[in-house]
Amino acid sequence: MSTLLPVYVLLDLETTGATPTQDRITEIGLIRYENGIEVGRWNTLINPEVSISPFIQRLTGITQSMVKNAPTFFEVRNTLLDWVDDAVLCAHNVRFDYGFLKNEFKRIGITFQKKLLCTVKLSRKLYPQHKGHGLDAIIERFKLVCENRHRAMGDTEMMAAFIAAAFNELGEHAVQEVALALLKQQAIPANLDQLEINAIPDTFGVYLFYGESALLYVGKSVTLRTRVLSHFQGDHSSAKEMRIAQEIKRIEYRVTSGELGALLLESHLIKEYQPIHNRQLRRERQLCAWQVSDDPAARPLVTLIYESDIDWTTLDNVFGTFKTKRQALEILNKLADEHGLCDKALGLEKGSGVCFSHQLKHCKGLCADKESAESHRLRLLTALSGYKLLAWPFDGRIGIREHNPDNDMTEMHVFDQWCHLGTVRDHQEFDEIATHPHFDRDTYRYLLKFLNRKNVEIIALHG
Repeated sequence: MSTLLPVYVLLDLETTGATPTQDRITEIGLIRYENGIEVGRWNTLINPEVSISPFIQRLTGITQSMVKNAPTFFEVRNTLLDWVDDAVLCAHNVRFDYGFLKNEFKRIGITFQKKLLCTVKLSRKLYPQHKGHGLDAIIERFKLVCENRHRAMGDTEMMAAFIAAAFNELGEHAVQEVALALLKQQAIPANLDQLEINAIPDTFGVYLFYGESALLYVGKSVTLRTRVLSHFQGDHSSAKEMRIAQEIKRIEYRVTSGELGALLLESHLIKEYQPIHNRQLRRERQLCAWQVSDDPAARPLVTLIYESDIDWTTLDNVFGTFKTKRQALEILNKLADEHGLCDKALGLEKGSGVCFSHQLKHCKGLCADKESAESHRLRLLTALSGYKLLAWPFDGRIGIREHNPDNDMTEMHVFDQWCHLGTVRDHQEFDEIATHPHFDRDTYRYLLKFLNRKNVEIIALHG
């Protein structure tokens, strides 16, 4: 029998959701190995003492009636501790499972700490030529047969089959060497709880750094734990990083199904809570934009309009958005100089006669009858083209679906008129999304980027 580690436990949990601090365990399945030999298996349903959503019931097949008479986590605590005693805890996306175990034990006053090995990371290291490393991808890669997918013991058996297949293909020494390397821990500040770091999965999401009494920083990443640890490297890239490392007392995190979900959640949290060390994405006053007149002879040719006056369904010749009137004027002045536009026509200079820029040979001469109003307006539109606001390209609301195969998490982000109305994980949550859209410049930028990507799943939503 090949040996991965001297003593290890393969484990999988089913839960009521994806957030360890809020959701609860509904099933535990594990297999224990000692010196390469399977010494036993344990599988039990758990009464989570909270309701299981219809979505989770459909995903796992675990219903409320199935767990009604099952033991609580408190009742199985000692049995579980015996099974994992002196063992390395191994799971697919192990930070997810470990986070739930840590929080379940914390609720009953027990500090739970184990060495961890993630079989997702093991797969990535052993098979870097493959793109997918979620359990479904591994099952497909090795042509494994799983009769109880999304049930704790069924998924645990698939991890065992994957390790056996890797031993067969690559050899015991190669697999064991990678496993031992993954066990090495990174150092973190002494004033931070090691358990909090261990609970963070390496997946899409947002992390929140708290000080003694305030929120210090909110960040996002496609690999949460790796990104969090990067803040605590000895060679801090900035004075801000150094201050955060010195002030941080606690970490929270929120898992998302993909990159867009992480961007949206980060932006929302920063605007809502105004963390001390976040400067980007802060809440903005009412945005403004430049609207170019349809009449080339209009004076001024451009008008500053504010967010509340913008017709987001058409956006005819509207350019922006800008955080302040000052920023809008600075950009218009800069474009006027670069493109030889007339300051008087743009309303940047008052009075009659030729503009001052023309005397400096910056203006091409609209004010001196050396250029037609039509030509000048076309050059203005060209100069502003990089700031063009696009009309909403869909007939009503849309959803962008994101799915994370590593943890089988799916979210749909709902948008209308460039506004994020909400994120849902179940059809029942559609009733809770916003009905009064609020334009956000960051959301607009994120959407433009994602709508231009390939393989983005867009769903038209009616009603």
